[in-house]
Amino acid sequence: MEEEKEIQVSVEYNDDNIRHLSDMEHVRTRPGMYIGRLGDGSLPEDGIYVLLKEVIDNSIDEFKMHAGDRLEITVEDNLRVSVRDYGRGIPQGKLIEAVSVLNTGGKYDSKAFKKSVGLNGVGVKAVNALSAHFEVRSYREGKVRMATFERGEMISDKTEDSQDESGTYIFFEPDATLFLNYQFHDEIVENMLRNYTYLNTGLTIMYNGRRILSRHGLEDLLKDRMTTEALYPIIHLQGEDIEIAFTHANQYGEEYHSFVNGQHTTQGGTHQSAFKEHIARTIRDFFGKYEYGDIRTGIVAAIAINVEEPMFESQTKIKLGSLTMAPDGVSINKYVGDFIKQEVDNYLHIHQDVTEVLENKIKESERDRKAMAGVTKLARERAKKANLHNRKLRDCRIHFSDVKNDRKEESSIFITEGDSASGSITKSRDVNTQAVFSLRGKPLNTFGLTKKVVYENEEFNLLQAALDIEEGLDTLRYNKVIVATDADVDGMHIRLLIITFFLQFFPELIKKGHVYVLQTPLFRVRKRRNRDFITRYCYSEEERQKAIAELGPDPEITRFKGLGEISPEEFAGFIGPDIRLEQVTLHKTDQVQKLLEYYMGKNTMERQNFIIDNLIIEEDRPEEDQYE
Repeated sequence: MEEEKEIQVSVEYNDDNIRHLSDMEHVRTRPGMYIGRLGDGSLPEDGIYVLLKEVIDNSIDEFKMHAGDRLEITVEDNLRVSVRDYGRGIPQGKLIEAVSVLNTGGKYDSKAFKKSVGLNGVGVKAVNALSAHFEVRSYREGKVRMATFERGEMISDKTEDSQDESGTYIFFEPDATLFLNYQFHDEIVENMLRNYTYLNTGLTIMYNGRRILSRHGLEDLLKDRMTTEALYPIIHLQGEDIEIAFTHANQYGEEYHSFVNGQHTTQGGTHQSAFKEHIARTIRDFFGKYEYGDIRTGIVAAIAINVEEPMFESQTKIKLGSLTMAPDGVSINKYVGDFIKQEVDNYLHIHQDVTEVLENKIKESERDRKAMAGVTKLARERAKKANLHNRKLRDCRIHFSDVKNDRKEESSIFITEGDSASGSITKSRDVNTQAVFSLRGKPLNTFGLTKKVVYENEEFNLLQAALDIEEGLDTLRYNKVIVATDADVDGMHIRLLIITFFLQFFPELIKKGHVYVLQTPLFRVRKRRNRDFITRYCYSEEERQKAIAELGPDPEITRFKGLGEISPEEFAGFIGPDIRLEQVTLHKTDQVQKLLEYYMGKNTMERQNFIIDNLIIEEDRPEEDQYE
């Protein structure tokens, strides 16, 4: 056999290879450095919401400086956004630089913006660069300066007389060539705006004609977000640069909402860690006993602090890295600890009715923990012996890399069932960021069971170990937990059983937006043209009809019945950059407990009668069966 020869390709490298990008070109070339993922707007972390947040943050900073107490936000056709505040207005002499030149802004001067969200002079410039159309107006002292841009390039600039109130107006339309098939979702936008009002009492936001405001800050947040009843009235305490609210509920785990300078730090940070430590310590010191874990079980809490020149761990500002309240100032840990020690201790001494309920909850958690002590130890030993990486879990490389923390936001784990399905995903996945956990058959229905079952059931014990959530979400190994089951009755049942498990024992995993359902195509429609196939993958009957109309009559139609039927080569396209995910959400109005009792409880006959009474019998076979 002839020996293969190494082929060397010479790549020319000269002065022409050295390029300088303008500020706007750099943002457009490397958008991920500035706003994270692009996305299409279906998820809260998608780039279009980062653009909106960057604009609103500037208006919120004006409010914090006591300049303007109302904000008007309009989203047109789910595509275009305008934001009008009534603050001081961007200084007109520097208006163009403020929206188009990186590292330019007023927030480097802490006298003007002491506790601002954005300090890097980047935010609104990124909005400008990544928008097909961008317009800014500054109203000050009887004048308005207006400038328009397209994809970061200035189109017009003029100044006129104006009697309008001072403030800033910004309009932007994200560039559809970057944000493919995007649209703003009303629920995601409204949730974002409500967070702003919780943290800025006195601020009124008009959103598409609807008024949003909060009179009680973080207390309102907990009341709106809690999906189970509070065991005692929410404890709401405020200081100069700190606000906390907390209670307990009959639920497993711990639930935290944390904010810095109005920014929702979804991944916590130093302030949230300080709260967790000191709330448990203060309550333990008050009673003179109990363990931290028993004290925090079932807690639902929120903390918001204002920090001078905060340091976040990324441009998207979802985790606080600052150690001090200000340069050369007191540590955040001490500041939060001193406030909680004094204010919470005082509250507990005054409100004996609350302390009685609180202690009963702690004792209940203590009893549950002790009852599980033996089985928990055995389960942990079994999890180690099971050799997760060979039997159930095919992990991704970032967990074995020195840079794993930098890419944690990209990480995901697919929970699937059956050898064929897990095999297809394993062969198709990005081994750097995507892991696969394989179930064996249908998991147990955990509704109504105690947490002891998590350790006694091998599947759930190993799943908990794979996710590393036994002690809470701080150690969660994957940003996205994706349920990947077949699009049939059995697949739907498995999906519901997994989601029931999370709702029952780890509701925070869903509340924090980590759980998703993988959408896989129902049909493949293709037609040969010349020597090649033109292929369309369809996720619904409507998409199938559209593909048929597009490709012409008599195309080849394949109906996918299961994940294992899709070849690894095809599957790679469904779990790659264009992956379709449906986020599992949990809201106060969802009445989750009643739904679980009905669908997952022991009322089998009631469900059976409902099915019989509502059964629709078709005389002909469903059309889709023709393509099996």
